[in-house]
Amino acid sequence: MDQHEEQEFAEYFAARREAVRRMAYAMCGDWHRADDLAQTAFIALHRHWRKVRDKGALDAYVRRTLTRAVIDESRRPWRREHAAEVLPDRPDGAGRVDDAVAVKQTLLDGLQQVPPKQRAVLVLRFLEGLDVTGVAEVMRCSEGTVKSQCARGLTALREALGDELGDLRSA
Repeated sequence: MDQHEEQEFAEYFAARREAVRRMAYAMCGDWHRADDLAQTAFIALHRHWRKVRDKGALDAYVRRTLTRAVIDESRRPWRREHAAEVLPDRPDGAGRVDDAVAVKQTLLDGLQQVPPKQRAVLVLRFLEGLDVTGVAEVMRCSEGTVKSQCARGLTALREALGDELGDLRSA
């Protein structure tokens, strides 16, 4: 890449880094993995930067690359193993968490119980605000598949939240 292309990429990276990282976190539930997945998406973009003709489609390219990376990683055998015990982020009584933050964290925790493809559809649809057509383009599937994965994902999320769903509604 020439200096001008490097500058363009650096500007895009600086502008979108945090948004891509947050989307990765919503899909995987772990900030360290989110960093790795976002880095994977940006490396792929950097590698193909010169070939990208429509700079307006960069977000779509990064979303697609990130979504593929999350789904591919979830298939790896070592990702199927879960720790026997989950350690708390902070000790009990370490401060009151704002209700909105608690609701968001509960939803993100619930999302981690949803299968990876369904989780990706839910994140793209409801957190990233894409319509059914946009999600279908990112995931390279039919709109019908997006709708069915979305319905199944919402059912799985409701089941994962269980009693907490009632608590969220009253919050």
